[in-house]
Amino acid sequence: MSAWVLPDHIADVLPHEARHIEDLRRDLLDTARCYGYELVMPPLVEHLESLLTGTGEALDLQTFKLVDQLSGRTLGLRADTTPQVARIDAHLLNRQGVTRLCYCGPVLHTRPDTPHATREPLQFGAEIFGHAGLEADLETLLLALDCLERAGVHGASVDMAHARIVQLLLAGLPVLPQQLAQIHAALAAKDGPELTSLTRDLPAAVRDGLRALVQLYGDAAVLVEAGHALKAFAAVQQSLAELKWLASQLNGASVTFDLADLRGYAYYSGVRFSIYAQGASDALVRGGRYDEVGAVFGRKRPAAGFSLDIKALVGAAAKRPLRAAVRASWTPNDAWRAALAQLRQRGETVVCVLPGHESEVDEFHCDRELVSVGGQWLVQAL
Repeated sequence: MSAWVLPDHIADVLPHEARHIEDLRRDLLDTARCYGYELVMPPLVEHLESLLTGTGEALDLQTFKLVDQLSGRTLGLRADTTPQVARIDAHLLNRQGVTRLCYCGPVLHTRPDTPHATREPLQFGAEIFGHAGLEADLETLLLALDCLERAGVHGASVDMAHARIVQLLLAGLPVLPQQLAQIHAALAAKDGPELTSLTRDLPAAVRDGLRALVQLYGDAAVLVEAGHALKAFAAVQQSLAELKWLASQLNGASVTFDLADLRGYAYYSGVRFSIYAQGASDALVRGGRYDEVGAVFGRKRPAAGFSLDIKALVGAAAKRPLRAAVRASWTPNDAWRAALAQLRQRGETVVCVLPGHESEVDEFHCDRELVSVGGQWLVQAL
């Protein structure tokens, strides 16, 4: 095998894409800062038991493991940053009031999430801790939509679900963990016959409610239909009301609902959402409420947030113009150096043409040139 061949679903990022990724990274962090989110930088590697505590089997399977040569303990390369941010909130900051944190950094997956995805996403996310009300859920949704707008993403559509609906339907029933996982899988696949088989021994009202969820997806009319189909479960009506209120606050954004969507059911504890857009084959943003995330670190408190992969976002984001630059022929004297320094201090990009070689530049548009006129260095249009 050639030494330059990279592992499957791992790739170098060349200048054109790297410029877009870095521009988006800066814009997203600036957008989060405008909402009052503070930047944290968790480590890429941690002791495995800390990294995976309370995260469930799915993240365990996505995590690369290695042995620490200093301690002999097993380490993990993070596959998701959210648990690390929860640890920071619980143990390092330990604030009493609302805490808003954001982050941006690489994560590594043992397998790609989708057939054409990278195993090394650049994950950006924002988390709000300490507020149990829907105001926090709404803030994360609005921030996520603002991030996409800042990126120049068009046609954003929010798809919403609620993790507690199935929990409430099954509350108090002796359902074994394996059966519960199978029920969730059947709901996610909208497999009505399989769901009927799995729930045949459950009370009729529960069985009918679960089977109704398979058909409950679409626009706002879904919530009205769900209210009728699940009227026997008073607690479920509150969850439906939460979805309705959040959708009403999104200022005309396209909103759909899928009450059988249970991705991350072991993780989310309330409203969860995915955001899709034109030019993207899968959701660009996933998020919601996960109040249990800090419990394993000894501090259970409300939490909501979202994350996205900036590398995936590039494919749907608006293309950005090349940065304008000044071309300067190599003239090693003090006046020339002073002119270059002055331009660069003003924020200009100056590309020097070295003796005997033309500069090969794809990511800058040299629309001006530094020339000597009457003993002075001036910038002229090309």
